[in-house]
Amino acid sequence: MRTILTTLHSKFIHPSLALPYLAAFCGEDCGELLIREFTVHEPKENILAALLGENPDVLAFSVYLWNRRETLELVDALTLADPGLRIVLGGPEVSFEDETFFRKHPGVSAVVRGEGELPLRDLLRAWACGASPVGISRLQWRDGDRLVDGGEGPPLDLLDEIPSPFALGLVDLSRGFVYFETSRGCPYTCSFCMSALDEKVRSFSMERIRADLLWLMERQVPKIKLVDRTFNYNAARTREIFAFILAHNRSSHFHFEIGAHLLDRPTLELLAGVPEGMFQFEIGVQSTLPRTLEAIGRKASLERLEDHVRKLRRQNRIHLHLDLIAGLPGENYRDFLLSVDRVLALQPHELQVELVKLLPGSPLRRQAPQLPIVHDPHPPYTVLATPDMSFFELEKLRGISRLLDLTYNSGRFRHVFAALSEVFITLTDGLERLEAFWRSRDLFRNPLSQRGLFEGLWHFVESLGVETKKDFLRECLARDYALSERVVPAQVPPFIQGALSPDEENRVRQAVQEATASVRGQGVKIQHFAAPFERLPGSDGRTVLLFLYRTRTGSGMEVQEIPLPATPSL
Repeated sequence: MRTILTTLHSKFIHPSLALPYLAAFCGEDCGELLIREFTVHEPKENILAALLGENPDVLAFSVYLWNRRETLELVDALTLADPGLRIVLGGPEVSFEDETFFRKHPGVSAVVRGEGELPLRDLLRAWACGASPVGISRLQWRDGDRLVDGGEGPPLDLLDEIPSPFALGLVDLSRGFVYFETSRGCPYTCSFCMSALDEKVRSFSMERIRADLLWLMERQVPKIKLVDRTFNYNAARTREIFAFILAHNRSSHFHFEIGAHLLDRPTLELLAGVPEGMFQFEIGVQSTLPRTLEAIGRKASLERLEDHVRKLRRQNRIHLHLDLIAGLPGENYRDFLLSVDRVLALQPHELQVELVKLLPGSPLRRQAPQLPIVHDPHPPYTVLATPDMSFFELEKLRGISRLLDLTYNSGRFRHVFAALSEVFITLTDGLERLEAFWRSRDLFRNPLSQRGLFEGLWHFVESLGVETKKDFLRECLARDYALSERVVPAQVPPFIQGALSPDEENRVRQAVQEATASVRGQGVKIQHFAAPFERLPGSDGRTVLLFLYRTRTGSGMEVQEIPLPATPSL
């Protein structure tokens, strides 16, 4: 019996973690197992041809939020193209379906609920020897015209029983990015999260974790993203893993989802020695409103979280990505903007704002009719309105989220963002004004180039009424542009204004000559641009900023900003 384990990713770079784990656990008793991965962007006909061309007996799809529609369309087509094919679905997007789902998709032979290792192995073993899959927990299967449900059952308790898919060579390393897990489950019960359904946290043994991590680090996988819901739920365990990585890592970058409030002093002291750029932390704040945190069952000290984020930010060795979720119970539009201001005051490297998704099976989805919360019935099940927030208020927050991604999170608008908090009453006051302008110009509809984004911000600055604000913001915009993109003298954007005096031109020429001489013979090319600035923070008057653009074959451009000393007064 030949089984293909497959899924459709949202991007090519994304590798599957579930499929290698399933293949490793099923083993030889299940027949021949193949892993085939595609993306939702590939033509359906191409995927059909690729799958059917391998003559499978069973196709097992891993179904998620981002691929449900495309997967089910593919399943329906496969059923017609090969009526004898057995199709199994698993994953969070099908774990809560009933017999209506089977009627709508007559080609689906079985559905696995929750973690798939045990039910899929037992199902494939039964089919491989010609038996019926009777008595398998967390499995629904079609027996002729009858739907059989094996009932509920616990997931695998000892995770080490799953052979390492890395050691078995089942994980695709060619994409430069792998997912990795050290535990399953979460100690918290946030109502919007599927992890609220887990009864306990289960961990792989430290021996297994070290072996798999060492295997990945020795192969210098560029990026390793840990999918543990709260990686640092146990402080001693966390320190042991961090210390092992620090002792053996060669060049890999690690991404962790952590609870910042759970960090203790020994862990913070250990993190102070992390090489810059090696770790990234994703930290879910979700809301800063106590009644909302209570309503969603999130028990975490916000003050402790903020204190630890400030400490990590002062060390500036770990990239900090913080999350807020809009549309949660009890939080209105103004409350949420206060949360945005409060979190931005922590100066994270990134702030992600998302509208809450009411995922099938999550406690919040079940509570939605009583609250009431209205949501899109189709993936990704995004909130449409709450008793506290209208659709249009949520839409404004979605616009602000998009602008944060384009500006703050890109790292290219550091000076503009600092200026917004000075020019407007609050930073979110400035973001609201910018969002309204962006929407009025219909700029959300199509992707913008980097230069187009700067030009859109310049038009926003021009629309402001107070002249001093405009000049200050214009200079911040000009500075950010020159730090992000080489300014070509013949194509200077309109927000970079002012001419250099003969003396300033001489000083620029001398500085460029010195910089060029310092890299002579090193294969480095230097280009430059200089402009006057009148309102730089900490400056008493006019300052010339020289921007040096260094390029070397095989590497990207490096930008250096040099303030030139003022001309000595006579």
